[in-house]
Amino acid sequence: VQLQASGGGLVQAGGSLRLSCAASGRTFSRYHVGWFRQAPGKEREFVAVIKSGNTYYRDSVKGRFTISRDNVKNSVNLEMNNLKPEDTAVYYCAASRGLITSSIRLVNQYDYWGQGTQVTVSS
Repeated sequence: VQLQASGGGLVQAGGSLRLSCAASGRTFSRYHVGWFRQAPGKEREFVAVIKSGNTYYRDSVKGRFTISRDNVKNSVNLEMNNLKPEDTAVYYCAASRGLITSSIRLVNQYDYWGQGTQVTVSS
């Protein structure tokens, strides 16, 4: 599976962005897909994942971000609303075949990664 993330950009606080993760491969629907982010000088952190139709989010984005997937288009999207300066980071999409719920936040549980897209939120 190859992943391509897009949709990042510069936005003012309170604004919105929609990230998209496009995947190659006919078996994409079998993968659980998540979004992570990494700010300068910080570790990569879990943002959201869609796993077997269920969605999970880190606490700081709940109510603001929505993850969804379109298996016909082989894509997973992250709708981000009410963005805050602390959301500034490079955002990565990642896919996993054997993800278990207790491990969804662990970077090493994901097998494939996209190249990242920069999101910058100005105050």
